[in-house]
Order: sequence, then structure tokens, then C-alpha cells
Amino acid sequence: MCLGIPGQVVRLLEGYGGQLALVDVAGEHRKVNIGMLPEETFESGDWIIIHMGFAVEKTDADGAANAMAGLRLLQRGDEP
Repeated sequence: MCLGIPGQVVRLLEGYGGQLALVDVAGEHRKVNIGMLPEETFESGDWIIIHMGFAVEKTDADGAANAMAGLRLLQRGDEP
């Protein structure tokens, strides 16, 4: 199991073999490698789960909210 941070795709970046996206992560724009999910297509507004700078899963707004809620629980040390 790995921890993943949700982010929302802002736009795909030109070049880089189509493997980089600019993603809004908690209000900051970051470059994220989407190349590990070649079967997926990405566009502005899509939600992804990020681990170590790589998209590891495509999700929806509910999945992103659940991931963030889990991270908040870990930060507080609460039991699920």
C-alpha cells in the first residue's frame, strides 16, 4: 500500500512524449508524470492520485475527496 495525494489535471504539457501534466495539488501547480497509466486518457479537470510524482490512479471527485480525508486522518493520528 502506498500513500497517494489527489490532484486535478490543469493541462497536459507539450513535449515530454505526452507523459507530463500540470496538476493542481492543494492549490499548487506541479508537473506529474502520467506515463505509468498508458491505458488512460487525461484532460483538464480529471482527478488523479499521485505518489512520488507519478500518477498511479485516475479517479473522480469523490475518490479524490476520500483520499484527502484519509490523509487528514493520518495527520491527526485518528483511527479509521
